[in-house]
Amino acid sequence: ATSADEPSPWRWSCENNKCVKLRNDPQNQEPVLSMEACKMFCNEYGLLWPQPTGQVQLGNFLSKININNIVVERFKDVVATAVPKGISPKATGKAFAVNLVNNNPDLKEFSLGFDESYSINVASLNDKVNATITANSFFGLRHGLETLSQLIVYDDIRNHVLIVRDVTISDKPAYPYRGVLLDTARNYYTVDSIKSTIVKVSRSFPREDLILADMELWLQIYTKQQIGEVVQYGLERGVRVLPEFDAPAHVGEGWQDTGLTTCFNPPCGQLNPAREELYEHLEDIYSDMAADMFHMGGDEVNYRCWNSSDEIQRFMVQNRWDLQSSGFLKLWNYFQEKAQNRAYKAFGKKLPLILWTSTLTEYSDVENYLNVNDYIIQVWTTGTNPHIKSLLKKGYRLIISNYDALYFDCGFGSWVGEGNNWCSPYIGWQKVYDNDLSAMAGAEAALWSEQSDSATLEGRLWPRAAAMAERLWSDPPGKWRDAEYRMLHMRERFIRMGIDADSLQPEWCYQNEGHCSS
Repeated sequence: ATSADEPSPWRWSCENNKCVKLRNDPQNQEPVLSMEACKMFCNEYGLLWPQPTGQVQLGNFLSKININNIVVERFKDVVATAVPKGISPKATGKAFAVNLVNNNPDLKEFSLGFDESYSINVASLNDKVNATITANSFFGLRHGLETLSQLIVYDDIRNHVLIVRDVTISDKPAYPYRGVLLDTARNYYTVDSIKSTIVKVSRSFPREDLILADMELWLQIYTKQQIGEVVQYGLERGVRVLPEFDAPAHVGEGWQDTGLTTCFNPPCGQLNPAREELYEHLEDIYSDMAADMFHMGGDEVNYRCWNSSDEIQRFMVQNRWDLQSSGFLKLWNYFQEKAQNRAYKAFGKKLPLILWTSTLTEYSDVENYLNVNDYIIQVWTTGTNPHIKSLLKKGYRLIISNYDALYFDCGFGSWVGEGNNWCSPYIGWQKVYDNDLSAMAGAEAALWSEQSDSATLEGRLWPRAAAMAERLWSDPPGKWRDAEYRMLHMRERFIRMGIDADSLQPEWCYQNEGHCSS
């Protein structure tokens, strides 16, 4: 451990694209590189995460900046996270000005595929460092500010805050849909923990969608006002908050008066499509959920559940549907069409709808039930499931959430019985990073909450969600080993930002690049 009065006894030198740790003579007045300064110049993308998709020119020099002389007031807090806690850097160096140029200031809402590109130019002139971010939307500017913040490092040898100068970066995302699913049903996440996740998503990597999923647990609720606050909170931070109201299954609480039937997992519940009043209730709930996209669920519908209801059996006979799988598929389609119309009515417009893969999305039947222009299908099966290619051939847009790479609740003890949970083993960041997203509209990491709540949230998400973020934003040609040094830095950056991210390796490995590789 060192302090501002006790400079680091180490310096670093870039050799063969690795930063090598060397003894530093405190009396030496010659220019030397701190660890982060070395890492910034020792590979093409420096410390940037995710790596930009366009031009990246980081120059060869660092300029000292005065942390107390930053023109954009709100950016001061961002810069402060580059400095370890308890350290007060020298208040010397150049002034730092950030200029923001928005070519389309009227764009204030999200849409799938809108312009998120930005460019950054950093130059030093006389006693000031000027950074200019240019974008075609507010959201592009936010991305640029996050990238700019990563160009700032702390020099623990001279106790200065430094910024890379002579910088040119152009950047835009490879995939339009980049999401994190937070299951708010099985265990309750406080509104504060959801807002905290939004802040960390917005600070950790360019824009992600935060999906609030399922509606099984109604003992603790989110009010309409709270939902609106969370949506607005995300919008202001470049994070789109999308509701997922999973139906007709996964509805264990609050629906008993609508003819609820028994189901798959505890707590049990599956909606009764034969009850006309059900659709009035759905429209009322949908109207509380402001969104430009809407997830309708469709997960784990159990035909035996419906078949256990005499009322549903009579309804199916009246409609001349047999009590076999084909008939129950028609019943499900009946529900889905009515729910879809109620969603459009509640939102006052036709908007993209999302459904999980299921028997309703089987390639042999999907075109009979789901219009390719209306629905986006979210895949939860393995990433090699042949069903994926079949849906792509039919023209459906897909979001990949394959459980063998993007289910962040896997690898823990079983919550029903003994042993490990169903999707074990634990999924490391390496597998997340190398997950194949070819031909997808995007991907979404899912944190189901049977064994997670506000207390465990950060460690489950971070830094694995950042691995997915780079794959989605950059679609890099390389594999996880090409990103390992930057990922280790990103985890350290998370800690400075106040994010309780899981540790990936001993800190010695972060300080000695290349010595912990198998």
